[in-house]
Amino acid sequence: MKNYTVKRYQENDYTEWNAFIGQAKNATFLFHRDFMEYHSDRFHDYSLIVLNGEKWVAILPANVLENQVFSHQGLTYGGLVYNEKIKLASIIEIFKSVLFFLNVNKIEKLQVKLIPSIYHQKPAEELNYALFLAKAELIRRDSLAVIDLSKKNSLSKLRKRSIQKGISNDFVIQEVVNFDDFWNEILIPNLAKKYQAKPVHSLQEITKLKALFPENIRQLNVYQNEIIVAGTTIFESSNVAHCQYISGDEIKNELGGLDLLFHHLITETFKNNQFFDFGISNESQGQKLNNGLSYWKESYGASTIVQDFYEVETINYSKLENVLK
Repeated sequence: MKNYTVKRYQENDYTEWNAFIGQAKNATFLFHRDFMEYHSDRFHDYSLIVLNGEKWVAILPANVLENQVFSHQGLTYGGLVYNEKIKLASIIEIFKSVLFFLNVNKIEKLQVKLIPSIYHQKPAEELNYALFLAKAELIRRDSLAVIDLSKKNSLSKLRKRSIQKGISNDFVIQEVVNFDDFWNEILIPNLAKKYQAKPVHSLQEITKLKALFPENIRQLNVYQNEIIVAGTTIFESSNVAHCQYISGDEIKNELGGLDLLFHHLITETFKNNQFFDFGISNESQGQKLNNGLSYWKESYGASTIVQDFYEVETINYSKLENVLK
């Protein structure tokens, strides 16, 4: 077996890190250091680099909190990132090396939020198997509502009627570069009213991220008489358009504004993507399902894939020592 070494990410690894994710088979722009570090004041970085000699073979975007490492609490998904040439046996050895490194450094547990399969450039579930071998515990499972845009998808009769209503009410859809209207007039008030919550990203943060990733972060709004009534913020990777935020004026939603927007996104704006990801409809760490929200997404033809969250004790590196024959 190859002798892998593990080290923590340092600032002088910035260029090589970003080059590595650019050729990985299971990375998106969320793993770029510019994205990861927009909230560096909130998370203590503990990202890892795995090497075979001097060659980078895998990375783990991560942060540390007390005696646990997470991959990564500030990102939607995470886990080991690697290229298409690496084999399953190598990932098992790499993951063993990561757990051993963490254990030596007094980290008791690692939590991993796996990358949903639709974000893979090629099949990349080697880590799933390694987690099983290491006796990792499934601690959370979220359900994502996803449309495969390469297949024919049927709208429900209710959605069709609502879209026609939106057309007749003269709503206008526009892609904009400024997030102020959506954040201040729609998103922040709605989250405060419904959930007593705030957006994960402040207006300043999403504006900064848009400047850093102008092709990946997109804002589409719905207007009536030049007044914003709904919108969505899309994080677009190479094959997935993901809804980061969806919100609309409740009264105007009844007039078809939000449905008209999503019909436009699915049939026009992102029709050449492979997948359209509405995101989760879960609450309480996956234990509750917002049935109304889930039904609304499914009425566009979306169906379910899951995202799994695992916790593994780092001392379990020993369980990976004799699995290869």
